[in-house]
Amino acid sequence: MISEKIRIILVDTQDGANIGSVCRAMKTMGLSQLVLVTDRIYDENRVRTLALHAADLWENRKEFTNLSEALEGSSLTVAATRRKGKFRKTSASSPEQLVKMISDMGDGTVSIVFGRESDGLTDEEVNKCNMVVTIPTSDAFPSLNLAQSVQIICYCLYTGLKPYGSGKAVVTSQRIEESASNMIQAIEKTGYFKTNDEKVLTDLFLRDIIARSTPTEAELQRIEKIFTKLSRIKVHKELQ
Repeated sequence: MISEKIRIILVDTQDGANIGSVCRAMKTMGLSQLVLVTDRIYDENRVRTLALHAADLWENRKEFTNLSEALEGSSLTVAATRRKGKFRKTSASSPEQLVKMISDMGDGTVSIVFGRESDGLTDEEVNKCNMVVTIPTSDAFPSLNLAQSVQIICYCLYTGLKPYGSGKAVVTSQRIEESASNMIQAIEKTGYFKTNDEKVLTDLFLRDIIARSTPTEAELQRIEKIFTKLSRIKVHKELQ
């Protein structure tokens, strides 16, 4: 069910009123898993006034002090941002494309991450996620406030997701990171990397591509095996 599949994660939200508005945006679209990454203390009255009858999401929220902990257990992690840059992913999906991917992926948990009202997510926070979703807006005034962004994404999820997943047991983000690390080690043995930046960018690329394919454990092991065999062939040839 959509309420069990989707987590909405807010990173360092600055105003408690915006958290309350997000609670309403989520609940009207059948979502209930609210996660905060923050060390701030919020004014309860500001949160509850804007949340109105969705205050139960605030009461049942989970809080973490860093994004990595908040993302644990997710099979797909998504950064909601419109900003681009060298270290901010090479592509972005629309909300509709994201919905299709989630609909096809199976039964794993999906975490969608939203940044600060003032300046969104940092490069580091974006790169902790597997992919980016961007809401199309006018070039003349592209900025959306936090609750609006959450509402649009939640609406797309509510109207576009199938009631249940495909039943395929996809791996978690932690397992994907471990697998990507193994592949990078195998590639490194071949002497492929010329610079550390090349290694870092390849690691991010592999992690993101694998996550977007939502593999099962058996599929992931087959991919790892290819890289392991290639590195062994390279080493074997050098010893001859």
